[in-house]
Amino acid sequence: MTKLRPFRPRRLIWLVAGAAAFLVVALSPPWPVAHAPGGGEAAVLTPQGKAALALFALAAVWWVTEVIPIGVTSILIAVVQVVWRIRDPRAAMTDFMDPSVWFIIGSLVIGRAFLRTGVARRIAYHTVLLAGESTRRLYLASFLMTAGLTLFMAHTAAVAAVFPVLLQIYGRYQEDFARTNFGRGLFIGMAYAAGAGSVVTLLGSARGAVALGYYHDIVGNDIGFAQVTWHLAPLGLAMVLVIWLVVMWRFPPERDRVAGLHAHALAKLREQGRLARREAATLALVLGAFGLLVARSLVPGLAFLDRSAVLMAVTVAFFLLDILDVDDLEELPWNIVLLFGGAMSLGYCLWHTGAARWLALVWLGVLHQAPWFWFLMGTAVLMVVLTNLVMNVAAVAIVMPVALVMGRYVGVSPEAVLFTLLGVAGMPFLLLIGAPPNAIAYESRQFSAWEFFRTGLPLTAVLLLLLAGCLLWLWPGQGMPMSG
Repeated sequence: MTKLRPFRPRRLIWLVAGAAAFLVVALSPPWPVAHAPGGGEAAVLTPQGKAALALFALAAVWWVTEVIPIGVTSILIAVVQVVWRIRDPRAAMTDFMDPSVWFIIGSLVIGRAFLRTGVARRIAYHTVLLAGESTRRLYLASFLMTAGLTLFMAHTAAVAAVFPVLLQIYGRYQEDFARTNFGRGLFIGMAYAAGAGSVVTLLGSARGAVALGYYHDIVGNDIGFAQVTWHLAPLGLAMVLVIWLVVMWRFPPERDRVAGLHAHALAKLREQGRLARREAATLALVLGAFGLLVARSLVPGLAFLDRSAVLMAVTVAFFLLDILDVDDLEELPWNIVLLFGGAMSLGYCLWHTGAARWLALVWLGVLHQAPWFWFLMGTAVLMVVLTNLVMNVAAVAIVMPVALVMGRYVGVSPEAVLFTLLGVAGMPFLLLIGAPPNAIAYESRQFSAWEFFRTGLPLTAVLLLLLAGCLLWLWPGQGMPMSG
């Protein structure tokens, strides 16, 4: 006979709170029209848009508190869109299989292949040899490794490769994989470091290419690859170090050292010997895929290659070559896949109903008479909020066009707007849905969504402080105009 779960009053409270938040917003009287300064663009919040905001409030409460599995909350997002007649059922449910979701599936499969073939163990043991047995140095080495990979590949793919490596390291620290401070810090820090590293080059995420596309269309100028790195590398690298310090403060390891880790790594590397056929094939497939993704960013003639299709081709190859089998497919974290399917559906819901543009105009309309510094900091706060709630590419699509146009009214240079938003768009440190690396890290089961949120609050505050320093001193010193 199955044992029933005990009644939890706190769970009931959060269930009711999420439902109440939805009903209060959805059934509220019409909200005011949002206007751009100077009598320009106006945005009317339709009943569907208001319901989209209500759905967003419900999802945020239930995702953060995890009153039901986060994948189930994501399914509810599609259900509510249909039942409340917010969007057509085909649109609401098709978003669950958006190309970005397939990219995440492909990234998870790569991680599974790394773990299954022993590639992850090999990388883990080499990382241990470099970092030693100190848990604090292991923190730093892991974060630098993650951020370093994002300089050359999408942060989702980088984390998919690093995640099984860290599982191997953690398995030596805690053999039964029970939750520990070190486990929390290791995997939360991995997700944060991926975000910080991804802002340094245009290869770290699709958001950079999307932002530069808007910049070219609206401003008429182009920003080069090297220029992005010149302005954003100091911010990204500084945040990696801050992440390390905050993680050591929030999650001091229970032990200073992982005794015998160095000798264990040496012995295991000798035991593994030279690369086996499946290891070599896995590395060749993954490096080939990453090479195509990098070439796609640099060679215009390869733009037709879809990122998701590249990773899906690698996924198929893993099974054709008997590197993976059906058991590996069944063991993928489908809860995480559903989470991002729901996040895509919610993001598109906010966009297609006009709710996202209404929010942007309201927020930016409040700032249109602010001095240049506070205008930029205000748009940064808006981006921080949105990039934690929807995919950061969607957040860029929502805020960037409006902010570039609004900047003209307050005399802010378009370059300053571009780099301000790019600098914070890649670092969603509060919610799991903000970026795929957050959700992949959650699959470690070392931390809760609430722990992730609490740790991200001080980091987000530091990010905004560092951004203020860039605006006031660093970027002007590098020759970036602040007004224009």
